[in-house]
Amino acid sequence: MSGKRSLWLADLLAHGLIRASFVPDPQTQEQRGLLRTRKQLTRERTSHIQRLQKTLEEANIKLDSVISDVIGASGRAMIEALIAGETNPLRLASLASSRIKASPAVLREALRGRVTRHHRFLLRLHLQQIDALDRAIAEVDKEVEANLAPFRELIPVLTSIPGIGELAARILLAEIGTDMSRFPTAGHLISWAGLCPGNDESAGKRRSTRMRKGAPWLKTTLIQCAWAAARKKASYLAAQFHRLRARRGPKKAVGAVAASILTAAYHMIADGTFYQDLGPDHFERRAKPNQIKGLVAKIQSLGYDVEIKPLAA
Repeated sequence: MSGKRSLWLADLLAHGLIRASFVPDPQTQEQRGLLRTRKQLTRERTSHIQRLQKTLEEANIKLDSVISDVIGASGRAMIEALIAGETNPLRLASLASSRIKASPAVLREALRGRVTRHHRFLLRLHLQQIDALDRAIAEVDKEVEANLAPFRELIPVLTSIPGIGELAARILLAEIGTDMSRFPTAGHLISWAGLCPGNDESAGKRRSTRMRKGAPWLKTTLIQCAWAAARKKASYLAAQFHRLRARRGPKKAVGAVAASILTAAYHMIADGTFYQDLGPDHFERRAKPNQIKGLVAKIQSLGYDVEIKPLAA
């Protein structure tokens, strides 16, 4: 069976019926490799932070309940003191910055635990790994910056889209490149990224509308950007999210916002133009003519004639 399929694919290729895959230029491939490596390193760093928090909880130290960043300046100072053998909650709490919102009494109670030699060993190990990963991420960032010349002009263009920061803009350009002629339309790019619903239909019934796998590195970044855009008040993307969430749920809504972001990026990269927000009332403005038409038809069905005139300003 596999042999017949191979012959069939070879025949299609010989007749030019198979579209070539998207292969970016060498500079884009290098940036893609660097930024994908950065994401993997960031995930490893997050994993070590979570393990460090778990070790603290095992020692009955509830630091993450009173400090938002356990490896920030205050959290790190207290963890290093615990590793050095300090167990007095009063002395540990005194290492916290005055900007910490938790009261000294609450902080002292959170630092009252049973830290053993085993816990100190694990805390030291995870801190060392986090430091090593921070250094590796810094090196990747330097290399990305050194190779940024072909993409630099488009970064401020993309960061004008709500939800997209500089790092996300770099990832986007590394994944799709700067030449949009490779994708005939924005729809082709959205399909390639895996942001369009699947077409699982049988006997006239749609069984699933889950998004396809597509380009996972790009899609995860766009979904993160979409969540950020959904929180930006008085914007078109936030209005789109809230409008769709009421009917389709948050996951479908954020997927649609991610597709809108990629559509905007496609045209902005192709034309070199900045983002133009349609405004939070875009959907209301678009629906107004249909609403007027429907109301007029309803009045006419009751046997009345009506003339529509806009109010004087």
